[in-house]
Amino acid sequence: MLQFLKYVFATIVGIFLFTILSFIILIGIGSLMSSSDTKTQVELNSVLKLDLNQVIRENAAEDDPFTEILSGGSSSQVSLPQIQEALANAKIDPNIKGIYLKAENPIAGMATLKEVREYLLDFKKSKKFIYSYGETMTEGSIYLCSVADKSYLNPVGGLDFNGLSANYSFMKGLFEKIGVKPEIFRVGDFKSAVEPFFLTKMSDANRLQTQSFISDMANNFYGDIAASRKITMDEINNILNNALIQEPTDAVKYKIITNTGYWDEFETALRHELGYKEEKKIEYIGLNKYLKADKLVKEGDNSKRIAVIVGEGDILSGESQDGTIGSETIVKELQKARKDTKIKAIVLRINSGGGSAMASDVMWREVELTKKVKPVIASMGDYAASGGYYMAMACDTIVAQPTTLTGSIGIFGVMFNIEKLMNEKLGVTFDGVNSHKYANFPSATRTMTDAEKNMIQNGVNKGYESFTTKAAKGRHMSIEKLKTLASGRVWTGSQAKANGLVDVIGGVGDAIRIAAQKAKLQDCDYRIKYLPIKKSSFESIIEKLGNNQEEAKLKAYLGDFAPYAKQLKNLQSMDKVQARMPFELEIK
Repeated sequence: MLQFLKYVFATIVGIFLFTILSFIILIGIGSLMSSSDTKTQVELNSVLKLDLNQVIRENAAEDDPFTEILSGGSSSQVSLPQIQEALANAKIDPNIKGIYLKAENPIAGMATLKEVREYLLDFKKSKKFIYSYGETMTEGSIYLCSVADKSYLNPVGGLDFNGLSANYSFMKGLFEKIGVKPEIFRVGDFKSAVEPFFLTKMSDANRLQTQSFISDMANNFYGDIAASRKITMDEINNILNNALIQEPTDAVKYKIITNTGYWDEFETALRHELGYKEEKKIEYIGLNKYLKADKLVKEGDNSKRIAVIVGEGDILSGESQDGTIGSETIVKELQKARKDTKIKAIVLRINSGGGSAMASDVMWREVELTKKVKPVIASMGDYAASGGYYMAMACDTIVAQPTTLTGSIGIFGVMFNIEKLMNEKLGVTFDGVNSHKYANFPSATRTMTDAEKNMIQNGVNKGYESFTTKAAKGRHMSIEKLKTLASGRVWTGSQAKANGLVDVIGGVGDAIRIAAQKAKLQDCDYRIKYLPIKKSSFESIIEKLGNNQEEAKLKAYLGDFAPYAKQLKNLQSMDKVQARMPFELEIK
């Protein structure tokens, strides 16, 4: 029997090792296949197909070697640097005659969409065309496609053009039902990140700030559309307030798009633009392939570099993972950039609603040390709020898009008392002994004493004073003035520029140019280096498998309740004290 079990065990191990080895070999074959023809030849009169129906990231992971095999060459995500690089090259490429913009549902925040839109507007300076086509159009799609010379929507397609809204999820009722009591500690009337735990609707202060930034974002968002479509904001507001666009023909009537038409009609128009006869095939080239074509944009001196250190996601201690900013990772990158003599200036690119107050402070300190050696410029993405603003406030200059959400200068702490859940719902009780009075502090299985609550609140108060003092120093303003802008209030980038929390309105390109100027570098005489280095194909595959399985399981078991379970899961990774925006702010 023992011998039989040995054989069985050996067989299982052999199968396991064979599977792993086969997987690694397959990756190697895939890598060879993907790199066998690294240089793409661009055909004469090609049209760049810019497919933005995917997640637009700050610095997307490297494509895995199976992309073309398993998904027909399409990616699940694309990065802003990739889009910018491709459009800048296509702008001067004689073989690229124009762009086919496929952007029915770009997955990105408001500031990210504006970055992409500005890249498209820069491309149009070449006098080359941009044509768009979609079977459906979201608000983000309409925003991007408004720059197109011709924007086509399928005659029976759907579109969403009705304004912006911000929605919060409140969990007080859930906690009451399951017997969980949140203990809240915060500073500032506008620090609304904890409101979902103890309210069933928005507070007056949160409603005020949300209405303020949503209205300002809408003015920027629809103002850009109005400018491109050569209509007035009064006309846009009339369309939105009276729901005048219900069908594709309505969108043409009110000049939001130029045409309705089927795909063949779109291609006929494209052939006409290219001067082709009816039967001539249009040469499309996708973004991934075009990125492997000859680089026509002049590269600067390799010994003069600007490092763009990217932080995207929730802030926490430790190493960065996909969708998180780890303080250890950012600190290491700042230290390496500071010591690298080839790097003359640094842009800290931030896209975060915050997270751990401690991790934010650790990164703030490293920025303080680094800017003594070389310029450090902050560039804000969709969010640079609370902990995200903490990262930025020590920088020499802060750059934000008008639709960036920033500020939220405040601190909160939260503890969950699950005593009732465990005792009354599950029948679990707790008992024990302590060596000292506060040995069992903090505890989630009993009610805290007033003294214990005071200790946490004092820590939150101290954190707030530290945050505001350092922000005032970085912004060169009095602590009294800074505190009138704090209390956890969220501002748009344009509002923050007006009140002094932001220096310049612009994108990451503007931040890079400011960094070059401060480092006394000549235009085009430097190179840009994005950090951290993008992950390898193997790492990307493993991470995707893990993330996809976790998301799929949540969705399969919980359906529409999956997002709420994800929120609760995120609570487990939090430090006691947080510098964070509202948990789920959905703008659509």
